[in-house]
Amino acid sequence: MKKLVFLLLLLPIMAIAQDDDLLNELEQEIPDEPLPVLSVFKGIKIVNFESTKLVGEKQLQFIISHRFGDLSDGIDNFLGLDDATARIQFVYGVTDWLNVGISRSGFNKTYDAAVKYRFLRQTEGESPVTLVGYHLLTINTDLDSDLFPDLTFSDRVGYANQLLISRKFNNWLSLQLIPTFFHDNIVLEDGQDNSQFALGIGGRIKLTKRLALIGDYGIHLNRLTNFSTVAIPGGLTTQVKGADNSVFNNPLALGVEIETGGHVFQLHVSNARAIFANGFLGQARGDFGDGNVFLGFNISRAFSLGSKK
Repeated sequence: MKKLVFLLLLLPIMAIAQDDDLLNELEQEIPDEPLPVLSVFKGIKIVNFESTKLVGEKQLQFIISHRFGDLSDGIDNFLGLDDATARIQFVYGVTDWLNVGISRSGFNKTYDAAVKYRFLRQTEGESPVTLVGYHLLTINTDLDSDLFPDLTFSDRVGYANQLLISRKFNNWLSLQLIPTFFHDNIVLEDGQDNSQFALGIGGRIKLTKRLALIGDYGIHLNRLTNFSTVAIPGGLTTQVKGADNSVFNNPLALGVEIETGGHVFQLHVSNARAIFANGFLGQARGDFGDGNVFLGFNISRAFSLGSKK
């Protein structure tokens, strides 16, 4: 009888030991994986520049971007509302790390196609940054054969290659660097290199759960520095001074971002009317100091086209 009582007392201890062994086996079978840092950026664009955010797998994102006319024209142009240009864009998530997109812009009546892919993601305790590649191909259908004799289709083509490097430092601050190479087969400034280099800087400051400040700036690294001839609509040309007094400036954009469920709404001002890389980096004409800026917005909506595998 004493032996039976002793065995009954040992049963709970044996069961606890078996549970501990089972838990240890499960912990060994499931390796610890670093957790990705989420919500580095909420929109796939900071303002002008692309962000490191990608559209999710099997999702289609529809983006409408508007850039109005020059605010300095005042009421005569209804604060720029009478003179708007727009971009309509579709981006599809082939996988969670690969996006493809197409768009049409009113600026230079430009069509473009893009590929965007992530090859490194910021993770807790391991990778300090997210790295994303972005490649854009543009076709300018607005070039005038009277202004550019012997115009061919290849003259209308341009492209841009960017490395997007972002880091979320804490719950409220994300920053990004964007080394950029872009090329236009025809440039407006006589003497400007067709191949051009720029460095983009962008960031997001979170104010509340739904509201953030956003901004980006592009530094053109080989802007023409001598007197040059610039082609303008109507077959005319004009003389400008280049870097210090050029008809083109470095692009700057500042705004606010509002997240409302499936929508991300960005309201901003910029000194560039173009909304794609070659356009705003190479042809930003506005000047914040003179009030020559353009009010604009980006609004996006995501649609799910199927369940993930």
